[in-house]
Formats: sequence, structure tokens, C-alpha cells
Amino acid sequence: MGTHPNTERFEPESYYHLYNHAVGSENLFRNRDNYFYFLAKLKTHTAPVCKVYAYSLLPNHFHLLIRTRSESEVYNLRHCQKRSEKDFHKAVMQPFMWMLNGYAQAYNKVYNRRGALFIDYMRRKKVAEERYFTQLVYYIHRNPVHHGFCEHPGEWEFSSYRALLSLQPTALERESVLDWFGSRDSFVDFHCQQQDAANEGVKTFIGFKTL
Repeated sequence: MGTHPNTERFEPESYYHLYNHAVGSENLFRNRDNYFYFLAKLKTHTAPVCKVYAYSLLPNHFHLLIRTRSESEVYNLRHCQKRSEKDFHKAVMQPFMWMLNGYAQAYNKVYNRRGALFIDYMRRKKVAEERYFTQLVYYIHRNPVHHGFCEHPGEWEFSSYRALLSLQPTALERESVLDWFGSRDSFVDFHCQQQDAANEGVKTFIGFKTL
């Protein structure tokens, strides 16, 4: 049996799929400003402990593909220096909790609501296999299509698909992701081929490079 996604611990320089959902029938994002505010807080709080490779924000949930930084990078951070004993998992988790709690507090204030916004635990699954990385990038970008918000990943404004192809500055690991697929064109072709196969109901996977 695999590790439960609520209990998987962060390890140094490792890839993870992170995801969380709003409580009940609540939404996390009600307008464009909410999405942009979330992304700003993600960058501010978590950049010191991880690198972001892909993301998708939908009205009631989100997905992230990240890679944790090294032990030395994380343990040199201020919130780690205050601890007598070092726990890498807690050191990485803390900024994510600050991000989610800070976003929830701001959201509650704007919309005059009370109580929890996110479900109790941020789900996390280690990307332990090379093939999974490629699958996960596509899965994250296709998530808005899967939920009926658009017909192609490039149509959704609040995912990393557009940012990875843009020439504008980004905090994403753009070059690493595009190099993984071989080139910018290969990245686009891969998503199109997988989308066409999904539309035809064909279960397929086209592999590229390994980690």
C-alpha cells in the first residue's frame, strides 16, 4: 500500500504533487483578483522552500507540482534558525500553512465569512517515478478541461500552461519544464496529442525524458 497523501513527508530536493480543496460547496476563488492574490502569496511564502513547475487553480481547488529545495537552503531560513532541532518536513510545510491561512483570512474578510476555507490537510504525493512527472504536468494543465471550464488547456487563464509558453518573466521553472519535453514546440505538441486522444476516448501516454 502507498503512503497516504495526508501523511507523506517532505524530503529534500524531491518532487511533489500538492492539492487542496475548499470545504463543503465553498469556492476558493470568486473572481480574477482572488486567483492573482493566491499566486502572489504562493510566490512570497513558498519560494524559499520550493520551486514551482506547474499549477492549476480552479474555483474550488488547486494543484501544484513543486520541487523542495536542499536541506542547507531550507535550514538557513529564519523560521528554521529559531528551532533547536531540525525537521525538514515541518520546515517546508510551515510556509505553505502561512500561505493558506493568510489567504483564508483575507478571503473571509473580503467576503464577510467565518470559519475554515480549506479542508484540514493539504494533500501531497511524492513524484517518485520519472514517467509520473510528465503525466502530472499534463494532468494539472488538463484539469480545467476535465471539469468543463474550457476545451483546451491553453484557454484557462489560471494555470501554468500559458505562463510556461509566454515570454514574460515568471517565477515558474519554465526552462526546466520546456527542456523536459525537448522544446517549446514539443511541449505544445504533447498537450495537443494527449488532448486529442482524450477527446477520442483513447487511453494513451507519450513519454519523453526522465528525471
